[in-house]
Amino acid sequence: MLNSAKRVEAIELSQIRKMFELTNPDAINLGIGEPDFNVPENIRTAMKRAIDEGYTKYTHNKGFIELREAIVDKLAKENNIKTATENIIVTSGASEALYDCAQALFEKGDNVLVPNPGFLSYAACVRLAEANVVEVSTPMENEFKMKVEDVQEKIDKNTKALIINSPSNPTGAVMDKKDIKGIADLATDHDFYIISDEIYEKIIYGRKNYSPAEYSDNVITINGFSKTYAMTGLRIAYMAANEEVTENLLKVHQYCTANASSISQMAAIEALTGPQESVKAMVYEFSRRRDLIVSSLNDMGYETVDCKGAFYVFPKVERANDFLEASREAGVIAVPGTPFGSLGENHLRMSYANSYENIEKAMDILKNLDY
Repeated sequence: MLNSAKRVEAIELSQIRKMFELTNPDAINLGIGEPDFNVPENIRTAMKRAIDEGYTKYTHNKGFIELREAIVDKLAKENNIKTATENIIVTSGASEALYDCAQALFEKGDNVLVPNPGFLSYAACVRLAEANVVEVSTPMENEFKMKVEDVQEKIDKNTKALIINSPSNPTGAVMDKKDIKGIADLATDHDFYIISDEIYEKIIYGRKNYSPAEYSDNVITINGFSKTYAMTGLRIAYMAANEEVTENLLKVHQYCTANASSISQMAAIEALTGPQESVKAMVYEFSRRRDLIVSSLNDMGYETVDCKGAFYVFPKVERANDFLEASREAGVIAVPGTPFGSLGENHLRMSYANSYENIEKAMDILKNLDY
């Protein structure tokens, strides 16, 4: 019998996706990681216009020049990152960008630092590249924030890269400026890459997000349109890197997807250059929901950090598996914390990318949960 590659056999399918396949469609889903809002009307109109005008062919491997120009402008104005269109690659979602980085940069014997808890794709992509996962603890007592001193103690001669994610999935944590800058300085001093996943950048409450690429050239910035503009199904994102690594990133992208969807690229141009009122309205509503879910969980005795970004909370729940089973039977779906790392034990990820009314109903159910 023929066998699969060992590097693939060592990777598990997403436990989150497995769980959703078994989910009762009538349950209140606090597990899904996508905005419940529709794509803004101006972006939908741009997509329809693109189809009518024949934007249905292959594009440049790196993406439409108009989109890359808009991304360069956005990075300069909003993130203080100076780059050029040649160093932008438009990808089929941030997941592809992450995979491209892993395949272009990592090899056997490399150590790659990832947050614990952290998004489960990070460790999987590192292992698919046959590199070593080195966890950086981001514990609850630090509000799940990655700290410069915790990164520093994990660096050794084999450290090739660090993956950071602020605001964070699954915790909603937003890193402090001093830690972003300090970690960027470490990358320069010790000559390793930072892969900065900033997909939740605009979904932030009362804080400012900082990009390590403002402080170091050793940074690959990944961002996109899925969360900010509710464009998850359009699979459109981008990465910005320095000249030395862009060509190798392009090789992986070229042979993986060739180019991102032309229609989605036209939607992304409108997203960046069009009105932003829908983003502000969505973030305001997320903020209301966050206040509701955090206060409700804390009132129930489930310790919950007052997260400052994304649309997740990561409450501490003893006997989390029993809680998950009882809540599922009662009609509320959440995600176990353990797939996100060892520090996810006795935690749950709950998403408030659901309506305020549904979250109220879910919290009422959980108040009376017997498990």
